[in-house]
Amino acid sequence: MTLPHHFRQAIYRDTGLESYRGNPLIEALPPIMTLPQVKKSLIGALNYNASDIFTQNHIRVHLISQLLDDFFQPISKHLQLENKLSIMIRQGYVGRNLNNGSLHTHMQNGYERIMSGDLNTFRFEQAKSTARSLSLIGCSGSGKSTTLNRILATYPQVIFHQQHNFTQITYLKIDCPHDGSLKNLCHHFFRAIDQALSTDYERKYALKRHSVETLLAIMSQTANVHAIGVLVIDEIQHLSMKQSGGVEKMLNFFVTLVNVIGLPVVLVGTPKARPIFETDLRSARRGAGFGAFTWEPMQAEPPTIDPDTNLPRKTEWIAFTNALWKYQWLQKRDHTLSDEIRDCWYDLSQGVLDIVVKLFVLAQMRAIAVGVERITVSLLKQVYSDELKPVHPMLAALRSGDPERIIQYSDLTIPDIDIRLLKLSKKIDEMNSELDLGSKFYNGNEQAERLHNLLVDLDCQSDLVVPLVRRAFDLHPNLTTRELVPLILNWYNTPVETVSVKPPKTLTQKTKRENWHTLDTIDLRFQFSQSTKESTVYNQLKNSGAIFDAESWLRQVS
Repeated sequence: MTLPHHFRQAIYRDTGLESYRGNPLIEALPPIMTLPQVKKSLIGALNYNASDIFTQNHIRVHLISQLLDDFFQPISKHLQLENKLSIMIRQGYVGRNLNNGSLHTHMQNGYERIMSGDLNTFRFEQAKSTARSLSLIGCSGSGKSTTLNRILATYPQVIFHQQHNFTQITYLKIDCPHDGSLKNLCHHFFRAIDQALSTDYERKYALKRHSVETLLAIMSQTANVHAIGVLVIDEIQHLSMKQSGGVEKMLNFFVTLVNVIGLPVVLVGTPKARPIFETDLRSARRGAGFGAFTWEPMQAEPPTIDPDTNLPRKTEWIAFTNALWKYQWLQKRDHTLSDEIRDCWYDLSQGVLDIVVKLFVLAQMRAIAVGVERITVSLLKQVYSDELKPVHPMLAALRSGDPERIIQYSDLTIPDIDIRLLKLSKKIDEMNSELDLGSKFYNGNEQAERLHNLLVDLDCQSDLVVPLVRRAFDLHPNLTTRELVPLILNWYNTPVETVSVKPPKTLTQKTKRENWHTLDTIDLRFQFSQSTKESTVYNQLKNSGAIFDAESWLRQVS
């Protein structure tokens, strides 16, 4: 039998746990992962090549943009959530076993609920539920949905058990409808089932004039028919108490899914959804679940000292920003992230991971567009002021620490981020048309242009490099860039007569004051360009380590 490409044939593995042994729905799941395996499975896959910093600007724009989707650095709360979901899925299947008939009992009771229209009725003795529930609350942009998607992607969504002729859905993730009605929530459920299995549940049930009660009963039965491991309902703040028939009806439905149907449920929302969970949900047998998981922005806590090594331990904020800082495609980038830039980065983003990454991406694009080719405090502040204005009130609410203000601005999103990226990309392209070495000197040879930029970065004079690069490609067209570099450097250091290249005129190159920000970091003129009323030239030099701290030295030696 040929299965659809996203189906997996069941392969059974002993988990080593007695309560899971002999349950095909659990033994067909991937092995329970160790902590290192979780980190490896969640971390983003990014191909970074340091030589790419010398490619054309419009190519670097694409390389930088991939950070928005592909960068993911697991932190402690990601690992905690993976552990909770791993337990929820497997424990939920303990009470739904294909081998001992408990799943069929659930299905028989589900048929009775459809016929009677009562979600709490059962035909046989009420089947035991081992399901748990979890509510995940955090502001938009904090990484809730992205983390869930990455964790769920470690499971095959559909597993076919050939010897049982049974199709298992390990997880189903749906978004709460914007109108907030339970009826449309059911529609979304059936649509997601159809996408996973290529069935037509939505046409058979959702598009007919069934009552909400009947739809809910069919929905619960469908969950049992396909043994859904966990149901994730995202954007739960859209669920309207008015449209859904009141908070009590809403909460009873969710509790029934967990405690009667035996389906683990994860409810995900912003702080606006908090009132939903602060009423009867506490007393409605919530002890059977994992309770609430509050997804706070990352905190910039001061590092503590390791008593064994007497060195400061890396905090999550330091580890996260260090990992992200490596992915720079800027020609004058600072390899080490300074505390000054890190502190500014946190103050502007407030630890909201989506803002942290987008500010970093936009700053790199701005650095290319204006020719500074490095990230500085003043550049970060300018990008924040120009590009992130829509989220200023929301980030100000986070800085205030006032829960009421935070709830008002819980939907922390940056509208039109793609348009902002395109505008910066267009500005870079305009600059490219003026400084296009490939078309001006090398007839569009990108390898020659990359080699030219690499040699200039090695302090070779640009006007002397051009004829040497041309000569190298004429004489050795098949050599790689790595092989050509020492060859050209040897020519460069050889007396001019042997290579038939006229030496450039020894004129002192002057850089206008408005272009001092494009100079190297160690250049005093660059340090002067970064000074402001709040941060004087002296402070800039001190922070960069250019000024010897005599007082600290005297305290150490005295």
